[in-house]
Amino acid sequence: MKPSTPGSKLLQGAFILSAAAIISKLIGTLQKIPLQNLGGDGVFGIYNTVYPLYTLLVTIAMLGLPAAVSKFVAEAAVGERQDAARRILVRSAVLTGVSGLVIGVATYTGAPYIAGWVGNSRITAALRTAAWGLLFVPVMSALRGYFQGLHNMVPTAVSQIVEQSVRVAVMITLLLYLSSGRAGAETIAAGAMLGSAGGGAAGLIIMLLYWRRHRSRSVSIKAPAEKPAAIHTRRLLSYGVPVMLGALAIPLIGLVDVFTLPRLLSASATESGAMVQFGVYNRGLPLVQIVTMLATTLSVVFIPALAEANYRGDTKLIEVRCQQSLHWFWLLGLAASAGLAVLAEPINVALYGNAAGTVTMTWIAFTAAGGTISIISAALLQGLGHVRAPALHLLAAALLKAALNLLLVPQLGITGAAIAGVAAHLFAAALNVLLLHRKAHLRLRLADVLAKPALLVAGLGLAAAAVSWGADAGLAAAGLAGGRAASLAQSLLGVSAGCAVFAVGAIALRMLSEDELRGLPGIGPSLAKLMKKLRLFP
Repeated sequence: MKPSTPGSKLLQGAFILSAAAIISKLIGTLQKIPLQNLGGDGVFGIYNTVYPLYTLLVTIAMLGLPAAVSKFVAEAAVGERQDAARRILVRSAVLTGVSGLVIGVATYTGAPYIAGWVGNSRITAALRTAAWGLLFVPVMSALRGYFQGLHNMVPTAVSQIVEQSVRVAVMITLLLYLSSGRAGAETIAAGAMLGSAGGGAAGLIIMLLYWRRHRSRSVSIKAPAEKPAAIHTRRLLSYGVPVMLGALAIPLIGLVDVFTLPRLLSASATESGAMVQFGVYNRGLPLVQIVTMLATTLSVVFIPALAEANYRGDTKLIEVRCQQSLHWFWLLGLAASAGLAVLAEPINVALYGNAAGTVTMTWIAFTAAGGTISIISAALLQGLGHVRAPALHLLAAALLKAALNLLLVPQLGITGAAIAGVAAHLFAAALNVLLLHRKAHLRLRLADVLAKPALLVAGLGLAAAAVSWGADAGLAAAGLAGGRAASLAQSLLGVSAGCAVFAVGAIALRMLSEDELRGLPGIGPSLAKLMKKLRLFP
C-alpha cells in the first residue's frame, strides 16, 4: 500500500471539507423553510434580522485567528515543533474566548440599543439569546484552525455537520414547543436563535474530543538546538485582523437590509407589520443562497489553479481559465434566475403555504446571476493575487444598495429592496469583471455574454412556464389544483423541463464543448465524462 503524499492528503482534505461545507450549508439554508412554516412571517422576519447580526459579531469575535492558527501551526508542523503548535492554539483559544465573552456580554446588555439602531424593538429578545453562541463558536473555530494547519480536515468537517444539525434540531424543538404554547413572535424567534448557541456548544464539544484524542496520541519531540522565536500575540493578530476585515465585506449587502429595511418599513406600518414584511422579503433568499453556495464551493477550485498559472507566467492559460469560469458561472446564474423567476408563484405556495410576496421573490431570483459572477470573479482575482479589490467592490455595492433602498423602498416596499439587491450584486460583479478584463487580458464577445445566453435562458423560461402552466391546468381539471402538493408538482415539473432545455440548448448553440468542459480545473473531466455517457456530446 503506497503512503499518501502531502499533495494527495491536501486534496483529500479539501474534498472532505468541501463536502462537509455543502452539507452544513444546505442544512443551514433549508432550515429556514420549516422556520417560516412553524413560526410565520413575523418570526421569520425577526430571525432574518438577527442572524446576519450574529454572523457579523461572530466574525469580529474570531479576530481572523482561525486562519492565523492554521498558517502558523502548519509552519510549526513542518519543523516538527508540536509544543510550539500547541502554544499557538492555547494563545488563540484564550484570545477568541475572551473576545467572544466580551462581545457576547456587550450584545446581551446592549441588545435594546442595537435594536434601536436597526429600528425595531421586537428583535431585542432574539439578540440576547443569540449572544450565548458567542461563548462557544469563536473557541471552536480556533480549534478548527489548529487541525486544518495539520492538514486534518475531518474534525472540522464533523463539527460543522454536528453544529448545523444540533442548531436546527434545537431550533425546531423550541419552535414546536413555543408555538404550541401560543407564545409571541418575539419569544418564538428568541427560541429559534437559541439554536445557534446549542449548535456552537455541540460543535465545540466535538472539537474538544478530537483535541483530547490528538493529545493522547501525540509523541513528544525534543526541540531543535536553536529554538525558533515564539509566535507572539501581536503576530497572531497582525495576520488575523486583516483576514477578519476581509471577511466582514462578504455579508455587507445583506447587512444593509438589516439596518435599513425594518426602519423604512416601520414608516408605513407597525413594528410587528414591518417584521412580517421583512419575513416575506426573505422568502426567496434561501433558494438563491443554494445557488450562490454552489458557486462559493466550486470557486475554491479555481483559486489554486489560477495561482499556479500566474506563478508560471502562463498568460494564455490564465485567460482561458478566467473566460471559461466566467462563461459557465454566468450561465448557471442566469439559468437559476430565470427558473426561479418563472416558477416563483408555485415555489412560494409549495414552500411557504401562500403566494404573498411573489413579485418580490421574482425580483430576488435575479440576484443569483450577479451573485454567482461576483463570487467566481472574486475567486479569480484572489488567484491572481488581487485580494483587497473584491472586498472594496463589495463595499461599493453595499453603498449602492443602501442608496437604492432609501430611494425605492418608500415607493415600492420590499419589491424596491429586491430591485436594489439585483443592482448591487450586478454592480459588484461588473467591477470584478472589469478588473479581470485588465489584469487577465480577457476578450469577452457580446454574442457569448448576452446574445446566446439570452436565447438559451428564454428557451429555458418558456419550457418551465409552459410545463408548469400545463400541469396546473391538468391538476385543475382533476380537481387537485390550489394546494401545496399541487404547487410542488408544478415546480418540480417546471424545473425538470427547464433543465432539459438548458442542457440541449447549450449543446445546440455550441455553448458547451467536450474540450471546453474538460479544461475546467478539478470538476471538468468528471463532468465531461458524465455528459459523454449521457450522449450529450457527439
